[in-house]
Amino acid sequence: MSEAENLYGDEHVRRYRETGGEVGHIWKEGSTVLLLTTKGRKTGEDRTTPLIYAQDGDRYVIVASKGGAPEDPGWYRNLEQTPEVELQVQDEVFKARAHTADASEREPLWEKANEVWPHYAEYAKKTDREIPVVVLKRE
Repeated sequence: MSEAENLYGDEHVRRYRETGGEVGHIWKEGSTVLLLTTKGRKTGEDRTTPLIYAQDGDRYVIVASKGGAPEDPGWYRNLEQTPEVELQVQDEVFKARAHTADASEREPLWEKANEVWPHYAEYAKKTDREIPVVVLKRE
């Protein structure tokens, strides 16, 4: 098991940033990870979360699964309020705008995300909510 596979949360963010993604971009089961920084909806402070992503052309696709929990993750509620975010993908840091995939685009993006992390399908079975699929486009 590589060092990156043991990373989680703040430690994942720290190692990813200090190595420009050399440690942390490739994670468990070969999944790819980016760092998403949102503005806290209550505090106004920046919050950074490592998230598995898929690519769709020049767009990044992330999934608000929270492991199949009944509620959406905090980072998703943050970007619903303030869709302007910052991404770090490997050693590149840039601004992006987020939107939740609508019904017409959700299914193919959900499939792309499941190719990177097949566990999303399992998470969907654990919850009654439709797990949001988020598209991030560079500004």
